[in-house]
Amino acid sequence: MAGELRHRRAPSEDEGVASSQRLDSAPAGNGKAGTSSGGGEGAEPRGGKRDALGWLEWCRGWMAIVGEFLFQRIAASHLANPLELPPLDGVSIVVTGATSGIGLEIARQLALAGAHVVMAVRRPKVAQELIQKWQNENSETGRPLNAEVMELDLLSLDSVVKFADAWNARMAPLHVLINNAGIFAIGEPQHFSKDGHEEHMQVNHLAPALLAMLLIPSLLRGSPSRIVNVNSIMHSVGFVDAEDFNLRKHKYRSWLAYSNSKLAQVKFSSMLHKRIPAEAGISIICASPGIVDTNVTRDLPKIVVAAYRFLPYFIFDGQEGSRSALFAACDPQVPEYCEMLKSEDWPVCACINYDCNPMNASEEAHSLETSQLVWEKTLEMIGLPPDALDKLIAGETVPCRYGQ
Repeated sequence: MAGELRHRRAPSEDEGVASSQRLDSAPAGNGKAGTSSGGGEGAEPRGGKRDALGWLEWCRGWMAIVGEFLFQRIAASHLANPLELPPLDGVSIVVTGATSGIGLEIARQLALAGAHVVMAVRRPKVAQELIQKWQNENSETGRPLNAEVMELDLLSLDSVVKFADAWNARMAPLHVLINNAGIFAIGEPQHFSKDGHEEHMQVNHLAPALLAMLLIPSLLRGSPSRIVNVNSIMHSVGFVDAEDFNLRKHKYRSWLAYSNSKLAQVKFSSMLHKRIPAEAGISIICASPGIVDTNVTRDLPKIVVAAYRFLPYFIFDGQEGSRSALFAACDPQVPEYCEMLKSEDWPVCACINYDCNPMNASEEAHSLETSQLVWEKTLEMIGLPPDALDKLIAGETVPCRYGQ
């Protein structure tokens, strides 16, 4: 695997200097978590309601994006490609969006490592063809791949409920859920799902949140288990207004809708991380793949797609982009890292960078006040009651407005 997992705490307002902690393992590269300062010039005064990032936060966010683009290949040069995985026989893993890009590579490598891989996809036929292709390429080993396909459309919350009900009905353990599927329709006009939600917010945040919540009974059966959300550095220029998730009041920009959805995912994941009891044994991780040439870019303007083709050195391919999610899903240090963050009451869940080292989420992601609002609004929008998590942990049935 990638090696050493380390975390450098960012300074809080009451601390003048940062302290650092380290988990020992095999040597690796010098991955560092960034620092967080709580606010940012240009923002509204503390206690006042903000509706956008402060200008300094916004500039720092874009600097982080540009820095990732320019230096990600150098920072991740210590990683093997493909990432070395441990034997995964007997491990059940659900991967959404597994027919292209990062998700395809995640599913393929997990299946080759012996895991029971469930490809949760919109196009089952394509997934079946991929499994057959992988099996043919792996025929010399003589071992059949343990992979199956289940239909899931994240643009339909009814489909999410149907998928979760079908899996939970098996009464089988689920060891890892990888929420990989996502969209980035840059330059496109605003679109809404049939559920009435802005499409970036639904596919990138709301549907994965509902899926994670509804699969908690199976994740408890598979404990220790993990929920891995494939996120993005773009969350650092996002801002989530809990009263306007769907960007009806604010001017719509596709890049902003994408960034907001990724920030909402970090915030919800952080609240889920804080609220799940340690004894439940479910770790929550957000993994940033880096800047990757995948089908997420299929809706980009043609000139931008062409630029992607002319800049191969800077941009990861799907296999390289899959490494952080695979690390988050399989490395034995990750649950210990999550437990450490929980014990320190860290405001953000574990975030793993493209170089398989911890990263610090954006300043805005550290705001517990807005994270709580995102938690409450998300549960409302996905049709779950406020006490859904407590009931699911207790083994009780929780009604959902969707899937009836």
